[in-house]
Amino acid sequence: MTPEIEYELNHREFVVLGLIAEFPSHAYSINQRIDERGMQDWALRERIGKSSIYSDLNNLEEKGLVDSYREEVDNRIRKIYSITEFGSDILKKRTYQVLKEFIGRNDEDFYMAFSLLPILTEKQQIDAFTTSLNKIRKHKKELEEMLEENSESKLNVRGLFLHPIKILGTDIEFLNFVLDEIKNGGGIKNK
Repeated sequence: MTPEIEYELNHREFVVLGLIAEFPSHAYSINQRIDERGMQDWALRERIGKSSIYSDLNNLEEKGLVDSYREEVDNRIRKIYSITEFGSDILKKRTYQVLKEFIGRNDEDFYMAFSLLPILTEKQQIDAFTTSLNKIRKHKKELEEMLEENSESKLNVRGLFLHPIKILGTDIEFLNFVLDEIKNGGGIKNK
């Protein structure tokens, strides 16, 4: 039975639940994938260690986002976690929300959400990236107008506009590429 409550995932839960969504996993397997993918560097604000993984898994299970069962793995009894329907719904909602609200900055939630693209439909992917792209374009235009107003200022002032304008330009280029890939069938389709 799916609980009729909403749940807001914190960042570590977002990462752990996303990894469990790939396939049922035990804590050691989750830690291995975090290390193998370098996720400590690109997706985690704080290191996830063995004890924090168990804490996150217990919390996700208490909230009904994952279920667990015991299984023999490598001659050891391990607790295996699998995502519930409720957990899947929460994960999809969070992934969509993060992608849609991306405003072009170094954002660990965005990187995690981007890695979870296959859980969204093609329509959701296009909608999220289009919304994000429009927000970034608007912000870039505002900064360009502010730069124009300060065009006679010294470098230390102009640079405060130039740097984010260049970064936003790169984000716009990236999101256009992603949207083209999705629209032309080269993107990641929902299972």
